[in-house]
Amino acid sequence: MIYLIKIMKILLVEYAVAVGNKEFLKEGKVMLKIIVKSFSNLGHEVYYLSNNLTLKYGIKIQSNENNFEHIIESYAKLVDAGLVIAPDELLFKLTTIIEKNTINLGSHSNSIKMCVDKLLCTKILNSNEILTPKILQQKLNNGKYVIKPQFGCGSDGVYMCDTFELKDGFITTEYIEGEHISVSLICGNNPLPLTINKQKIEFDNFNINYNGNVVPFKTECDKKIYDIAIKVANILKCKGYIGIDMILNNNKKISKTHTHSKNMHNEKIYVIDVNPRPTTALFGISKVMKEEIGDLLLKNLNDTLPNSVELIGTHSFTKKDII
Repeated sequence: MIYLIKIMKILLVEYAVAVGNKEFLKEGKVMLKIIVKSFSNLGHEVYYLSNNLTLKYGIKIQSNENNFEHIIESYAKLVDAGLVIAPDELLFKLTTIIEKNTINLGSHSNSIKMCVDKLLCTKILNSNEILTPKILQQKLNNGKYVIKPQFGCGSDGVYMCDTFELKDGFITTEYIEGEHISVSLICGNNPLPLTINKQKIEFDNFNINYNGNVVPFKTECDKKIYDIAIKVANILKCKGYIGIDMILNNNKKISKTHTHSKNMHNEKIYVIDVNPRPTTALFGISKVMKEEIGDLLLKNLNDTLPNSVELIGTHSFTKKDII
């Protein structure tokens, strides 16, 4: 199906902003702001749900935790396209509402269902020869463990321990030493890689916390990383902007300046998580990418994406830099 890219009415739903969720409000606000501004720069009429935040661009639709689902359904019927950014446990449901009423600029709900269930996602990737940390049911002879919610966003609720444990609603995996990165790409019939990003991961005792990115991050195995990311996106039938978390591992302790290490060609690349929605890395990407993210999302509908994007410079940020 061919969609004419004309002046469009677009509905953007970012959960934290829509309901005033303080825990994720800062990250949610910056992602929403970037995408609203991008579509507005292109001349489109953009609507966004908000509990108490007013942006410089776009048209605000007042919402709260009690009515935002009804508002999504009502406005989705009036616009040409929509996109949802939400925690894993809500993304499927809210995207389904968009799909039933307008064109979805993000991944299909069936794809989201596979991605957000970390246990199911790992099994699917393993069956397609994608390397992931092993999910464990019993103690290793030695080593550390990572415990993470079966459903959850990023590093939220993830921790490391040196004693084996199993918990309801969580999965236990082996701990992989290495460089934490993510890949941002636009997925469709012809996936477009945007950037490889170095993730700033902090270990607070046994807690694992995400604290920003370096965008873009250059390695000597960029092509291999992108090839794996595209394969993952195709396996899971992702669409629109997605972020894939990975770890580069060469079984040796990796220094902070190993970017062009001679060992990079022997690097094992583990896929950790697949996020079928815009991610915080977009903050850095918007600082270095010449193209408008909104334009890429719309061109993706018609399979008219460029072969590559133009990146200028590098941007490093932490959570405190996000405004």
